[in-house]
Amino acid sequence: MKSRRVAIAGVALGGTEPATPFELLARASRAALADAGLTRAEVDGVASTGLGTMAPIDVSEYLGLRPRWIDSTAVGGAAWEVMAAHAVDAIAEGHADVVLLTYGSTARSDLRNKLRTASLDWGSRGPLQWEVPYGHTLISKYAMAARRHMHEFGTTLEQLAEIAVSARANAGPNEEASFRDPITVDDVLSGPMIADPFTKLQCCIRSDGGAAVVLVAEDRVADLARPPVWVLGTGEHASHVSMSQWPDFTTGPAAVAGQLAFARAGVTPAEIDVCELYDAFTYMLLITLEDLGFCAKGEGGPFVEDGRLRVGGALPTNTDGGGLSACHPGQRGLFLLVEATRQLRGECGERQVPDARLACVSATGGWFCSNGTMILGV
Repeated sequence: MKSRRVAIAGVALGGTEPATPFELLARASRAALADAGLTRAEVDGVASTGLGTMAPIDVSEYLGLRPRWIDSTAVGGAAWEVMAAHAVDAIAEGHADVVLLTYGSTARSDLRNKLRTASLDWGSRGPLQWEVPYGHTLISKYAMAARRHMHEFGTTLEQLAEIAVSARANAGPNEEASFRDPITVDDVLSGPMIADPFTKLQCCIRSDGGAAVVLVAEDRVADLARPPVWVLGTGEHASHVSMSQWPDFTTGPAAVAGQLAFARAGVTPAEIDVCELYDAFTYMLLITLEDLGFCAKGEGGPFVEDGRLRVGGALPTNTDGGGLSACHPGQRGLFLLVEATRQLRGECGERQVPDARLACVSATGGWFCSNGTMILGV
């Protein structure tokens, strides 16, 4: 079979009303299929992952699906971009025609109810057993890396804080964002210290939520209810899981995945109109911008100044408010694809980036352990 182009046909969020993870993903899945103008019977591929029983076999049975292609790649927050890339390859070669990527999480409710699933548990077996006794938390690993960047390149606390301020500015017009009131650099820096140099507002929020994305082969595009958003290029990379095996705290796996995605898409960072980048912490976004080539290594601090990341700025980034202000239900990668698609279809109202034609979506998992990057276009 001739290799086929692949498009995003439908996207949706599942809301945050009280529900189970399965109910949240079911809401999102139904809405995404409706958005595409497709039916459940047309879905022949399913990709899902997450805490608890979120494997494709569980999700498919809950949704009443019988897929002939499945994926459950588990690489943290990058899982959705990596699975989307796998789905693109599968559709291109005829192994599936319509693939549903779906996710639901009650991360905030679980934390409030003190359930075991409230914690991100990477386990203490295998390589991590050598670090667990020293009490390294996920946030402390990011904090160490941020301090290294500050030491090597002179990145300032104010520059890191500006990332959070820009995210909140973008969240303002977004009715689906968890936090919308404006904040200042002083607000960020004066907040409670969580792990030096990160104060509370430099850490992603904890929310419930669901999302779904539908990918289709190009021969199905004529049947769609919405204009297609084409997948132009993808890249993935796994770096490390132990901090002791991370060779450079100032370079993440997006440096490899991004280069692959841009090369396969045949575009450059200079051509991108809008970015949706994983921002579990402010430093994650800064280093990702560098690794993807939007600025040189070490220049991320000055690059994010002067409102560059805000809607209306030179490189609108995380236009929904990102994980710092909009939502972060455990794994946010699928939500990046939803927002990028809406931007390229011109559906974002006050936060719409004018004439957006190309988007870069990049998700990072763990503590810069993995990355999946996608270039989308219309």
